[in-house]
Amino acid sequence: MSSTAYTPKLSTQTVLVIGGTSGIGLAIAAEALAQSAAHVTIAGSTQSKLSNALSHLRSNNKDDRISGYTCDLSNPATIEANLRALLDATVAGNGTGRIDHVAFTAGDALGLKPLAELTIESVQAAGTVRFMGVLMLAKLLPAYAAPGPTSSLTLTGGVNTNRPSPGWTVPAAYGAAMQGVMRGLAVDLKPLRVNMVEPGAVETPLWESVPAANREPMKERFAARSTVGRVGRPEDTAEAYVYLMKDYFAVGTIVESNGGTLLV
Repeated sequence: MSSTAYTPKLSTQTVLVIGGTSGIGLAIAAEALAQSAAHVTIAGSTQSKLSNALSHLRSNNKDDRISGYTCDLSNPATIEANLRALLDATVAGNGTGRIDHVAFTAGDALGLKPLAELTIESVQAAGTVRFMGVLMLAKLLPAYAAPGPTSSLTLTGGVNTNRPSPGWTVPAAYGAAMQGVMRGLAVDLKPLRVNMVEPGAVETPLWESVPAANREPMKERFAARSTVGRVGRPEDTAEAYVYLMKDYFAVGTIVESNGGTLLV
């Protein structure tokens, strides 16, 4: 066995979390910093959430290891320009001129509609952030990412792709499409590694879009469908993303973090 001291893999690497101002994304940023990432950049759609997230992260870490920028992906006409501006700011702000790892957790409220109420516009809108945002990011990323398999892009899917709940046809369809996107990008962006995490029911601020009277019963239903008897926490699932950053042989892989819900 080598006597060389162990150096944390992320200690010389930079991380960008798109959707990093709350929920799973914020937990990824915190975990990357805890595992000695050289610099972590977070991005979100609103300045107030960004400011709160930066304050939270800086309360436990040196300011010069953390930066953040707003990036709105809700308008198809400006997605590419906004992502380009974010990537430019990220490489300028992290002091290295490159990005080693990107985790994409951005997403808006799903706005579930019954099948009978679907329109072309509502179906397209459901994929603006999660689907079109990822494709435009992948288009731009090669100019900014550090070359080689030590770099990665990790996407976000969902357990409903494999076990849709009633009324979840559109999210399940986009989730299945994202599996194909992930595998295609793993080929198109090689040797950069592309993988995906599929969370189960993880309690995040997006749950606030559910009416308050329905939230606790929903949480109880999800907990009953888990072998661990509870819903997920952002810090649980964040581990999966950081693992995929660090495993230089993981490519085209889907990591499930769902509390066993597919087994019950």
